[in-house]
Amino acid sequence: MTTKTTSAPSASSATKVGRPGFAWALPAAVFFALFAVTPLIMVAVLSFTSWDGIGSPEFAGMDNWSRLMDDPVMLKSVWLTLLLTVLGVVIQTPLSILLGVWAAGHQRNRAVLSVIYFVPLLLSATAVSVLWRALLDPNFGIPAEAAWLFGDGNLFGEQATAIGVLAFVSTWQFTPFHTLIYQGAARAVPQVLYQAAEIDGAGRYRQFFHITLPQLRNSMITSMILMIVGGLTTFETVLILTQGGPGTDTTISAYYMYDKAFKGFDFGAGSAIALALVVAATVISLVVVRVSGYDKMRSTMEGVS
Repeated sequence: MTTKTTSAPSASSATKVGRPGFAWALPAAVFFALFAVTPLIMVAVLSFTSWDGIGSPEFAGMDNWSRLMDDPVMLKSVWLTLLLTVLGVVIQTPLSILLGVWAAGHQRNRAVLSVIYFVPLLLSATAVSVLWRALLDPNFGIPAEAAWLFGDGNLFGEQATAIGVLAFVSTWQFTPFHTLIYQGAARAVPQVLYQAAEIDGAGRYRQFFHITLPQLRNSMITSMILMIVGGLTTFETVLILTQGGPGTDTTISAYYMYDKAFKGFDFGAGSAIALALVVAATVISLVVVRVSGYDKMRSTMEGVS
């Protein structure tokens, strides 16, 4: 009786099989080049021109950049953008961690409550902004029915309350997304760590601060980077809720870019603001990655078998 032996695939055949890899990635690369790289290059070029959207752009050198540096509204918009970004990180991070760890557990009715809580993820930023604009309307919304709490009800009439509304709406919409990140990370924590901690007499709080949080470190950095980039580029919420008002008290940089380009027909200055936002978001993200050590890609489960 003879038996057939199957030989292992040769290196040459494996190479041949792997050759179409670039072809599979080509459509994504072309899509990225057309809709990301090309527009970015065009914006960079326009930032050094003077163009009202009609006719041909004229080279203006550093004129747009110098005007923005001396523009008090631009400087104010940078401060407001940083403020809303910091508020988003400070408020959403602890909420997302607590809710994510809770959603990763086995509590009663956890699944039903989690589904209800994640509903804002199904809505666009525009839909969420329209919803809260109607709910917070000073004449027909919640403030009109609760004057004892909201006073005259015009939450969009003062800078402090308007910024508070923007921070609240952003938190309501995006916290579920970051909660989902932490939920997945919390479920990946090896149970053997908690079992060993229980044997050593560690309670629930000590387990959370000494096991859960350290294991969520990489997810926390990822979530914070997404919050920072999202905070620097948020636009729809301000456009629909406050339109930069009252006055320019909530005019963040992304909205000021829209105001300059599509309302003032100064596409050169608008492109300069857009390019500055891209550079700022990239630099801040790289700094966070470098300072946190995330670029080393150290596993949080070393030594766990």
